[in-house]
Amino acid sequence: MYQVNDKIVTFLPPESIEPQAREQLNNISDATVGSVIATKGAIIPAAVGVDVGCGMVAVRTKFFAKDLPDNLDKVRAGIERRIPLGAGSGNKKLTETAIKRVSELKSAATQDYDKVDKNWMTALGTLGSGNHFIEICLDENEQVWVTLHSGSRGIGNRLATKHIKIAQKLMEQESIPLKDRDLAYLKENTPEFDAYITDLLWAQDFARLNREEMMDRVMKELSYTFYGEDGHQSEIEIERINCHHNFTQQERHFGHKVWITRKGAIQMKKNQKGIIPGSMGTQNYIVSGLENPFSFNSAPHGAGRRFSRSEAKRRFTMNDLEEAMGDISFRHSKSLIDEIPMAYKDIDEVMENSRELVQVNHTLKQVINVKGD
Repeated sequence: MYQVNDKIVTFLPPESIEPQAREQLNNISDATVGSVIATKGAIIPAAVGVDVGCGMVAVRTKFFAKDLPDNLDKVRAGIERRIPLGAGSGNKKLTETAIKRVSELKSAATQDYDKVDKNWMTALGTLGSGNHFIEICLDENEQVWVTLHSGSRGIGNRLATKHIKIAQKLMEQESIPLKDRDLAYLKENTPEFDAYITDLLWAQDFARLNREEMMDRVMKELSYTFYGEDGHQSEIEIERINCHHNFTQQERHFGHKVWITRKGAIQMKKNQKGIIPGSMGTQNYIVSGLENPFSFNSAPHGAGRRFSRSEAKRRFTMNDLEEAMGDISFRHSKSLIDEIPMAYKDIDEVMENSRELVQVNHTLKQVINVKGD
């Protein structure tokens, strides 16, 4: 190991670390996206972040490129009609499957979550905005896949924010000095810790069920696309992969029982399947874990931003976005300029740097992209 400064050690020689990464290490306060943090006897709520349980689901279908209709815009429009998009969007009424999922969440609840967010039930089955997406893709064999990225929506944000504030208040009460307020932690075997874990697990379940509800609606649209009617969803799907990338759980590493917080990272045990997406207009990857102990059996959750949203809007135009997307069917909106592929890092370079963490099973290229404002 190498000493970077008085508090940071690395497994890489300092001269091998990119200058920007070294600067981030020296200036780091809270958890950056892509962090994998091991803690003993405590959890840092702000390190998990506010989109608790955010993650991916991917479905491999039995269809191939030749089976897709010529008019992909029609398929995209159908998906957009079925799933509310954008920040603050909600369902006007719950579907039959959403009602069952809401009932499951109510049964698991230890408190009245209506008091935290009165709209949480109608948010189930909504995409959100930013880098959340739904995509129809083709793999190297031209087989059709559906990928979907979303999280715990408003309820997860409110719960996380509440516990971050509780941790910060406890640090103040106990006069514990911190380099940054977002490093405030909750100690194991305390009421505050237990309450956080309870809400965290519930929000993770909400995020998973939110993705499942949306995927059900995409499968329904594909049933109409390929069969002209509803009811063929189970025939379409061959394989389904779920993974979340904003979460914490107890694991054993290097002989110690620790809490592993992954913020923008996925767990990758031996042969565990996962999804690593690029940006809109680039590739997504279906991977299997290599169980690298020095990463705490983890891998990156995606490409990560090269430019901030404001900088991307300043640098790029609608023409740039349309040129970058090529023949991919997407919603031509200026609100998506900050999601332009050039605003993100090169996903192929990310995958090359992850070769000791994961094995690539499939490379997916998008033909349809769905995003909210």
